[in-house]
Amino acid sequence: MRAVVFERHGAPAEVRELPDPRPAPDGVVVRVEATGLCRSDWHGWMGHDPDIELPHVPGHELAGVVEAVGSRVTRRRPGDRVTVPFVCACGTCPACAAGDQQVCERQTQPGFHHWGSFAQYVALDHADVNLVAIPDDMAYATAAALGCRFATAFRAVVQQGRVAAGEWVAVHGCGGVGLSAVMIAAASGARVVAVDVSPQALDLARKFGAAVCVDASRTPETAAAIRDLTGGGAHLSLDALGSPATCAASVNGLRRRGRHVQVGLLPSADGTTPVPLARAVALELELLGSHGMAAHAYPAMLELVGSGVLRPDLLVTRTILLDAAPQALAEMGTAPGAGVTVIEPWR
Repeated sequence: MRAVVFERHGAPAEVRELPDPRPAPDGVVVRVEATGLCRSDWHGWMGHDPDIELPHVPGHELAGVVEAVGSRVTRRRPGDRVTVPFVCACGTCPACAAGDQQVCERQTQPGFHHWGSFAQYVALDHADVNLVAIPDDMAYATAAALGCRFATAFRAVVQQGRVAAGEWVAVHGCGGVGLSAVMIAAASGARVVAVDVSPQALDLARKFGAAVCVDASRTPETAAAIRDLTGGGAHLSLDALGSPATCAASVNGLRRRGRHVQVGLLPSADGTTPVPLARAVALELELLGSHGMAAHAYPAMLELVGSGVLRPDLLVTRTILLDAAPQALAEMGTAPGAGVTVIEPWR
């Protein structure tokens, strides 16, 4: 198969011919029809994830067709159209037994724990637990965005964030996850404040339902701006980028008893990020993390997509070939861009 591979962190990746994967007894091999390019892939390429072993094939948000199944797989068969959460759960640990597969104690993640979907084929673990069937009328490019950014945003806004109609929701960072959060919050009846440094990203945020946009490149104190715009602060705020500055701004922009959800990864040298906890104590704020979404939780989201209430297809702003993926991956560090880039390995 053809796949994107890198041998050293931060060194140029390249497209090579590699051996086709084989399914584990409880796994499958999926022919990748579309895979998203995510900032998490850039973090992995840069060496921010200790689970990655070199050489490595990145990619974790995908859709395609089951090509081969392992001997113990009972719920899937070749020809099935599927996607998968970026957290592949074991299905048997205490967290999985409680229905919390997104924080599985023995989770694996394609593109991090093993070779991923920047390839024509990818092997996936525990298929009966993790694979999600996609409707026949859903494009693979649309489905590819569900496994990471859109499902992650859905859980962060709806399940962890407990969004309610009429609330003010602030979204810090309008990349793929942030724009998904804007769309989902607006569709839930919330009033959304979108924050980003990119005019293009803010234009898309308006298109997807943001009531107010804040240009962080021209607004040094974004938290104060949000408190002013919302009459006291957001009820719910998400850091969809993942930086000390956006995390702090998200917390500081909340009103009393508001809810902060940390969605963006926060890599740092010592593994910690300063958080304004004094404000959290004084205002009784909730500080929550959100890490993907379990496969069993997809039906509610898919129902809203099928009815047209949610339109993840509109988030896809660029489709590229596999040969263009190495350069696009490198550019994520300096120019993440707005919207979703999808790689089509067979085109």
